[in-house]
Amino acid sequence: MTEYTQFKLAAIQAEPVYFDLEASTEKACRLIREAGAGGATLAAFGESWLPGYPFFVWGSATGSMAAEYLANAVEIPGAATDRLCEAARQAHLDVVMGLAERDPQTQGTVYCTLLFIDHQGTILGKHRKLKPTHRERTAWGEGDGSGLNVYDRPYARISGLNCWEHNMVLPGYVLMARGTQIHVAAWPGMNNSRHLFLSRAFASQAGAYVIDVGAVLSPDRVSDAYRDLAVPYPGESCIIDPRGEVIAGPAEGETILLADCSIDRLYSAKALCDVAGHYSRPDLFQLSVNRSAYNRVVSRPERKFNGEQGTALDPDPQGNERY
Repeated sequence: MTEYTQFKLAAIQAEPVYFDLEASTEKACRLIREAGAGGATLAAFGESWLPGYPFFVWGSATGSMAAEYLANAVEIPGAATDRLCEAARQAHLDVVMGLAERDPQTQGTVYCTLLFIDHQGTILGKHRKLKPTHRERTAWGEGDGSGLNVYDRPYARISGLNCWEHNMVLPGYVLMARGTQIHVAAWPGMNNSRHLFLSRAFASQAGAYVIDVGAVLSPDRVSDAYRDLAVPYPGESCIIDPRGEVIAGPAEGETILLADCSIDRLYSAKALCDVAGHYSRPDLFQLSVNRSAYNRVVSRPERKFNGEQGTALDPDPQGNERY
């Protein structure tokens, strides 16, 4: 008989210290170590957990709130990600962290990003949310296709998307076509059944485990400046098997959900329905994806001219700098 790989998934449902990068990073590292002590192979946090989902955009947000959010955003790599990587290494588990990422070039834009870290403390990659939803567009910029990746780990292939990216359909299909086996569906944690059925649908369509994970928000624990704009977020995280069935949760309040999982359940589900393999029709449908990173500015070398005629010499094609 085949011996199938076993692994344990963890949904870390907790409350960040909203809009305080230092305190939230410290708490995240502690929770990562707790998940590791519980035997987790992979642990995931909710959407923009570090330093907190910008719930204020749904109310009467001020310029000072936006400025504080930008000031507490995370640069990759940076001091905060170094600490997360070290915590993952100490706990010996992979981590998917939802965070607000500050653009290192312009210093003026925040992206809703999922950061992938392996158990050796190495950054595997990141995914920026492709389309912020409604008023989130006042807080976050748009990502690109370069982050639509599936990471091959010793136990399984992992991927992730943020919130309503699961409503877009096509990003999910890209990940399914790339063979995802464990998917992190990161949500803010608000009381909304939509995230559960979208996460269950993804699990069933992909034949993959899904960590449906959200954060917690307690209005009485945020600073006075934000209290009138805050509503409770219970979390409602769960872990879903490759048939779309919930095997842990949903839960409310701070907790770490754990679920024992196995590759054989993945193979069983994919053998029935592999949407990018035997259950596809490439003769009818094909998806084209631009996987290039955004280049907003292209700098070329100074052009030199040949004699009095003013004929331009070709610039060195290797001298281009792209941003």
